[in-house]
Formats: sequence, structure tokens, C-alpha cells
Amino acid sequence: MKLIGWFSGGVTSAVAIHEVIRKTNHEVIPIYFETGQHHPDHDRFLKDCERLYEMPIQVRRSHKYKDLYDVLRKTRYINGPFGARCTKELKIKVRQKIEKEIEWEGQIFGFEYAKSEINRAARFLEQHHRKAYFPLIELKINKVEALDMLKRNNIEIPEMYKLGYNNSNCIGCVKGGKGYWNRIRITHPEIFAEMSKIEREVGNSCIREVFLDELDPNSGRYKPIESFDCGAVCQLELLGLPEIHGTETFPKLFRGKDD
Repeated sequence: MKLIGWFSGGVTSAVAIHEVIRKTNHEVIPIYFETGQHHPDHDRFLKDCERLYEMPIQVRRSHKYKDLYDVLRKTRYINGPFGARCTKELKIKVRQKIEKEIEWEGQIFGFEYAKSEINRAARFLEQHHRKAYFPLIELKINKVEALDMLKRNNIEIPEMYKLGYNNSNCIGCVKGGKGYWNRIRITHPEIFAEMSKIEREVGNSCIREVFLDELDPNSGRYKPIESFDCGAVCQLELLGLPEIHGTETFPKLFRGKDD
């Protein structure tokens, strides 16, 4: 079976793809979306994973937009009731194009074994009706265990995790909240400044009730950093569907395997 493996540059998608390669005979095509906004360490992590997989990871990007800033300035839309425009242009539309170009029989997603992610996976299956596989959920592997598995394979985790972020998304994700943006203010002040500038140019903000240049530096500082993921499928694609828990009906890749 030919499977697309959506590689987000984070630990869970990296381990999900590796487990399928390691434990099955399926043909896997790892694909990564280039947004022009990732941490430089992404390139190192991608190459490390290519060595682990013993195959290349395809890097695909939008032919219309250069990067996140280009999307925001040209569309004059940042974030709102209809989601993040950058996600739609740099990831969703690219994913849809790939799905038409490549022959595939299933897709691998890096949702971890956690209640919220199980529910998210169930909603995805309910809405899209495509053959999606969730190896970490099937194998009961959470993010902490995924981090440990990478370390045991001598792969250093992405730098964004070391800086205290829950995911390795674009630096300056427009879906982040107050605590997230105040951390960006500290770890990447140049990105905080640029996004503040874009908000004023566009007349729209990442945080709906306040522009970044008016954000209280103490707001959200002591709260856990918001957990959000921006891989091949955005959480905003799954809004409006009822919560569904349980994995009994999920498509299986490891059926009959003890491990």
C-alpha cells in the first residue's frame, strides 16, 4: 500500500512515519510543507529524519506565496472566524494539490495518543472520509514517548521544543495566544516586531481583542504555552463537528502485531 506521510517538522509526525516504515512493508512517501517561517534547526531535523528513514523527504511549497508574511500582506487577512489564511494557502491548498498529483491509498498523520488528539482524529475521519492512519494512536504513543524514541535513535529534538514551545510550527504562529506571543517577544523579538508591523498594515490582529504592539508583556506569561499544531490538517478544518471518542473504527496499519 502506498501512503503519504505528512511530516510537519515536529516529533510526533516524525515518529509516526518512522514507525510505519519500521514495522510494515507499506511504501511511504514523506512530505514536508515549506512555509518560509520555520526555525533554522528544522533543516537539521529534517536531514536527521531522512537518515533515520533511509529515504528523502519531499519538500513542497506554495507557488503563489513566498512565505507567511507574503500571505498576510497580500490577502490582508491574518486570523479570524474563518481560520488562519496562511494555513489555508501554505498548507491546505498545497496538500490538496499533492493529493491530486500522487497516487496514494492512505495518509499518515502524527496525532499523538492523548484524549484530545483521539477526538481530533475521529472528527477528521468523520469530516473528510479519506483513508487516514494515526500510527501513534494505534500504538498508544504519546508526545513524551515520541521524544524519547527520537533520543534513543540519536536524533536531537527540534530547537523550538528546547525554547519551551509545545510544537515546532512556524515561528510566530498567528494562532498563538497572549502567553505564546509574549514568549515570542523574548525568544524572537525581530519576529514579534515584524508581526506587530504587519498587523497595523493589515488592520487585523493575531489576538482578536488586542494588537501585539499593545499587548501587556505580563499577560499570559505564567500560563502554559498554548498547544496547537499546524501540520497537513488544521484544527480549524474540524470545527462544528460533534466530539467522538474511541479508536475502534479507526483504519489499522498494524493489525495483528503485538508491538
